[in-house]
Amino acid sequence: MTLLVVGASGFLGAEVCRQAVAAGGRVVGTYHSAAVTVPGVAPRRLDVTDRAAVRALLTEVRPDAVISTPYRFDDWTVTADGAAHVAYAAAEVGARLVHLSSDALHGGRPAPYLDDEVPTPIYAYGAAKAAAETSVRAIDPGAVLVRTSLIVGEGSKQIALCHDALAGRATLFSDELRCPIDVSELAAAVLELVPADYAGPLNVAGPDPVSRAELGLLVARQSGLDPAGLKTTTAVAAGVQRPAEVRLDSSRAAGLLRTRLRGVTELLAP
Repeated sequence: MTLLVVGASGFLGAEVCRQAVAAGGRVVGTYHSAAVTVPGVAPRRLDVTDRAAVRALLTEVRPDAVISTPYRFDDWTVTADGAAHVAYAAAEVGARLVHLSSDALHGGRPAPYLDDEVPTPIYAYGAAKAAAETSVRAIDPGAVLVRTSLIVGEGSKQIALCHDALAGRATLFSDELRCPIDVSELAAAVLELVPADYAGPLNVAGPDPVSRAELGLLVARQSGLDPAGLKTTTAVAAGVQRPAEVRLDSSRAAGLLRTRLRGVTELLAP
């Protein structure tokens, strides 16, 4: 089997590559600026905003499956248009597509979001992720759209941000709630979905909803650091317009997948 990982130099993409190589597959990984460093992966530079280049690469590689992970927080052309280009090219060569989406496309509420709820974005990045999903579903109804949350693990920017807040170099919001998931578990779940016949949106996130400030306290406890210096505020006070409470109900994924999705309180146990 030939697997193409689009965005292989990213945090999740690299972990997907590592696990796929370990399973014995032929893995081709794309990058844009940062190089792919996973042994056993054939690296290929790709600009996902260049539709012709995306089509040319997939026509050459002829992958059996494509895992699409690239995004750029402040760039619509990468997040939305790039996803459409990958979906179109994957459909053209008949490849199974697993598209990585985000809880950012929801507007936030106290009740958990189910898998197939309609996006309600309230800021630009969420709108770009919602547009990406719309394009992918229109181009390839058989694709699976993995809606996930904050990705944690060794090397995670989320954990790094917590350490910065504990050192007084950053501030965490106490009113912004998410369902963090470990990068290795998310990668394993994504790879499980490649041979599956599931189509459409699927929530794949941790079972424990925590605020970013609470995540900082868990990191402090795990690392043996004094939490007294943790800098916190609220998104409202900071004037940041992002979804507040976004809980993903991942019970369908938990029943479908062999991979166990652990809660962040277990992941960050001392």
